Amino acid sequence: MKAIAIDGTSGTILLCNPQGKVLTDVLMYNDASASGKLGMLYPPPDSPALSATAGLPKILQLAGQIRGQPAVVQHQADYISGWLCDRYGFSDENNALKTGYNLQTREWPDWVINSLPENITLPDVKIPGSPIGHAGKLLRSLGISANTQIVAGTTDSTAAFLATGVTRLDQGVTTLGSTLVIKQLSDREIVDSERGIYSHRLGNAWLTGGASNSGGNVLNQYFSNEQIRSLSQQIDPRHDSGLDYYPLTTAGERFPTNDPELQPRLKPRPTNDHEFLKGMMEGIAHIEASGYETLKSLGAAPIKEVISAGGGAINPVWSRIRERIMATPVSQARHTEAAYGAARLARYGAGLFEQF
Repeated sequence: MKAIAIDGTSGTILLCNPQGKVLTDVLMYNDASASGKLGMLYPPPDSPALSATAGLPKILQLAGQIRGQPAVVQHQADYISGWLCDRYGFSDENNALKTGYNLQTREWPDWVINSLPENITLPDVKIPGSPIGHAGKLLRSLGISANTQIVAGTTDSTAAFLATGVTRLDQGVTTLGSTLVIKQLSDREIVDSERGIYSHRLGNAWLTGGASNSGGNVLNQYFSNEQIRSLSQQIDPRHDSGLDYYPLTTAGERFPTNDPELQPRLKPRPTNDHEFLKGMMEGIAHIEASGYETLKSLGAAPIKEVISAGGGAINPVWSRIRERIMATPVSQARHTEAAYGAARLARYGAGLFEQF
């Protein structure tokens, strides 16, 4: 084994001492209990750190548990990486983004530093894939070579993107899971907080995208997975249904339109269930197409190919509908597991996107 990289949820936070002893509870990525601390922060308007589930308000909440003891901030991937190499106090640019790290200047901005008590130290942020240490006592006790490198990791969603193997600016990655998520490499940072768009830094490239509230959850509101498979066989993907749907489970949309009051549009309902399913598939495909057009309008490259992941990617009829609506070839990703993406990051290191 040559190298190991860890992916984890960026919003999962703990405080430890410089030797790695955990000093606080661990607040999970979806824990919004620190929302009351947001009023103590004064970030720039486009900062992704201004969220109840982001890392920074959680740090302020955890600070109350250590009563002035010296402590180091660690995200989930940071702490596990430190555990594997016996070196704590490091992070990576992807995990640090929503804790307030500035990707343009590649440093912690003053507003973040000044918001924390003096006894709390922010981690030393590395480029994902760059070395932070070698196999520590635990790994060596398992027979792993002391020469095995531990490299700075990444977030789980970024690792899932890396797993697809996409390396071109004109390729998009669409995840058709419970929601619709699109990601695309860019040669520039693209940020539009009003529409939920932000960018991770990957070497010399940027990974930008957004997440719609539409997706597979809407289909499952009406049909089981088995029914979707059966009804799909009755659908002709070559021709439009004429239905103008905006599939949502409840009111509200984030991307590519930011409208918390946007109502689901799923009428009229045809008498044939397969036509109803087709209309919903077309509606989600139109949202996907609009998402890529939105990214293009903000500076991303025009899409020439879409790689699909998630449960919806395995439906060939839906893929043909999406190809027709986006006028773009659609194929299924060979690999989608975040662990596979972390392994690619470990293998290629920080040079994975150095060509941009």
